[in-house]
Amino acid sequence: MFSRSLIFISLIITSSLYASDTDNVASIHNTRTLSLELASKLAWQAILDCRKRGYSVAAAVVDRGGNIQALYRDRFAGPHTIETATRKAWTANSFRQNTGDLASLLKTGVIPNQVQHNPGALLVGGGVVIQSQGSIIGGVGISGAPPGKSEKQSIDGACARAGIESIRENLEFD
Repeated sequence: MFSRSLIFISLIITSSLYASDTDNVASIHNTRTLSLELASKLAWQAILDCRKRGYSVAAAVVDRGGNIQALYRDRFAGPHTIETATRKAWTANSFRQNTGDLASLLKTGVIPNQVQHNPGALLVGGGVVIQSQGSIIGGVGISGAPPGKSEKQSIDGACARAGIESIRENLEFD
């Protein structure tokens, strides 16, 4: 009898503690995400921009969780460009910053050297965050064009930004 009472009291205390802890915690979150159609359009437009510049590249788009949504490789892009584009997109999204900026911060010592050894990270120009209404919703990575004047001014990065611009209206108003 005593043990039943003790168990009953323990259950009451536990349930009241649980209820008070969850009262201040939001249980549902709304997040924005790219549709497959927009991710594909972004990647394709980035490839077309690089073609206009004379380069054959790969383009990868990842969602906010770092999962690939769209991946294209132009027919003359090197076989390494698929992995490189994917890692650039993942890095921009994961670190929430364009990879050209990260490369500059690494070079000047603002971020520690070991950051570049994070599995999957690639701190070279060509990875750009995708933002919608002030929130980062993914990343795009381009690989195959030469570096340009600096990592921050990479041709890959310029093509990635052109891809984002092609869907800018959807990012701001959907």
